[in-house]
Amino acid sequence: MAAAASISLSLHLRFRPPLPPPRTPPRHAPFSLLSPSLPAPCRLRVAPGRPSPSPWRPDVRARAGGTIGAPPALARPGGAVETDRLPSDVRDRAMEAVDHFGGRVTIGDVASRAGLQLAQAERALQALAADTEGFLEVSEDGEVLYVFPKDYRAKLAGKSFRMRVEPLVDKAKQVGAYLVRVSFGTALIASIVLVYTTIIAILSSSSDEDSRGRRRRSYGSTVIIPTDMFWYLDADYYRRRRVENENGMNFIESVFSFVFGDGDPNDGLEEKRWKMIGQYISSNGGVVTAEELAPFLDVPPPSEESKDDESFVLPVLLRFQGHPEIDEQGNILYRFPSLQRTASSKSGRSREYVGTKWSAMFSGIEKYLEEKPWKFSKANASEKAMVAGLGGLNLFGVIILGNLLKQMTVTPGGLISFVAQLYPLLQIYAGSFFAIPLFRWFLLRKTNNDIRKRNKAREQRAQELVSPDSSLRRKLLSARDMAERKVITPEEIVYTTEKDLLEQDYEVKEWERRFKELESE
Repeated sequence: MAAAASISLSLHLRFRPPLPPPRTPPRHAPFSLLSPSLPAPCRLRVAPGRPSPSPWRPDVRARAGGTIGAPPALARPGGAVETDRLPSDVRDRAMEAVDHFGGRVTIGDVASRAGLQLAQAERALQALAADTEGFLEVSEDGEVLYVFPKDYRAKLAGKSFRMRVEPLVDKAKQVGAYLVRVSFGTALIASIVLVYTTIIAILSSSSDEDSRGRRRRSYGSTVIIPTDMFWYLDADYYRRRRVENENGMNFIESVFSFVFGDGDPNDGLEEKRWKMIGQYISSNGGVVTAEELAPFLDVPPPSEESKDDESFVLPVLLRFQGHPEIDEQGNILYRFPSLQRTASSKSGRSREYVGTKWSAMFSGIEKYLEEKPWKFSKANASEKAMVAGLGGLNLFGVIILGNLLKQMTVTPGGLISFVAQLYPLLQIYAGSFFAIPLFRWFLLRKTNNDIRKRNKAREQRAQELVSPDSSLRRKLLSARDMAERKVITPEEIVYTTEKDLLEQDYEVKEWERRFKELESE
């Protein structure tokens, strides 16, 4: 009995700060926590109707995201909005994961679903809980869960000025990007009109009156060329609107697309990569092989030289805090403890691996990460032909205009003088109109060739899992045997921060009564 009482007393002292002087009843919870950055305490209470922790359990360990003495505090000093300190993508991805799991999550749930580092997921959950009146639950095994109200998004939006402004900023960015694309295409039409109008003016000023009249009429038809093309675009408005609806851009935008392209088709690839890896590890019970991770990473094609090289797994181990383990057959497997505990049973999977049934078992997860090749332009063939034709017309006009300006002996005035000063910019615009696309074309050939090689290597690695050889099959079965997925149910919760102070004080007294009974035995 003396040994049991000593263990109980040690446990009691580990969970609470030193008691006040004797005969002074405590008015605070023994599970008061302090965070270095958040001075206000966050108190843990015993949930009603939950079993008390076993007196022989040495400590409460929050295994998701690290080992700590108790859950972090959720107080907000000075009324600050903690979520505003998070990067926008981290906040949004964490909230999407919270929504997916129904508002009750572990750190591992959010890290695997959102593809975040465990530290990022923990920081995001702390900030969200502090700003939305979320609370913590601790299971009898010491697992920490974050629980959010159904209207937590509305509460956060009401407090965060940044979240209210971000949609306006994003809209302004979209409008600005659209104006840039349109202005570049409009500049082509303006350059053609300006160049050919100036050519006509120069030729007209060097002839006599009759000749000037005839040339004016002659070149008057020439100046209609770009003008007619411009009005042709307006006259054909309805056809262009159909093209715009089908391809997502109009002719003016296609000018920018022809010169500069349409942006990276693999934007957000890294975010997608880590989401796929996190969800795959979690779906397999937190234990996987290097061969299973290879289809999502940048790896060389399978060969004898690369067969024993598993160094590509290191970034995954660092991100999700995994570690290697050796099974009874000497195979190296990788365990991710934080991704083995969840608050939801949604992601439950069969632990059996049978080769060709792999795609059916994990149909919700893509077999491998596939990069999209870069396109020269999303404009259709007719639009690209028209853009190239107008660009050639503009370049030809700039060359003719340059020769005419050199031959002039009289200092020009008015429009000619203005265009002469603007001529270097017209040259740069006309030259870059074809130089930039030509450079992009050569660059895209190499880029797409590299993308094809990476996609092929990942596809080959995925194919190995569909039809594994005997040694790989044994290794995969060993990983499934070592897999463990712990679903934390509400019945296992022993502490919660949801209740008020009066209930907490009552439970403090009940805890002290139980410890005194143990000490007196």
